[in-house]
Amino acid sequence: MGNSSRINLANLVLQDLWRHKLAVIAALVVIFHGVGVVYVSHKSRLLTTQWDQLLKERDRLDIEWRNLLLEEQSLAEHSRITRIATKELQMNRPLPKEEVIVRVK
Repeated sequence: MGNSSRINLANLVLQDLWRHKLAVIAALVVIFHGVGVVYVSHKSRLLTTQWDQLLKERDRLDIEWRNLLLEEQSLAEHSRITRIATKELQMNRPLPKEEVIVRVK
């Protein structure tokens, strides 16, 4: 194929595309719309996965928070008992020299 026949072929293709410009525009719109749908679907899946991970993290943190509240209550109860024993019952911890160790055989 010669150079002029390539130019003629290119001109014919361009003229044909120009003649059917609405069909070409419609095809391009359909292609871009398809790419957009694929992109949005992909982003939606990624965000759904991230949402699930965040829900799991929230549940884990909620469990940890409840455990910390229980621990705080238990520590507060221990210090309350110590305070009542010291102030109201005048109880004190014995000195090391006053402690008696009982060994069971």
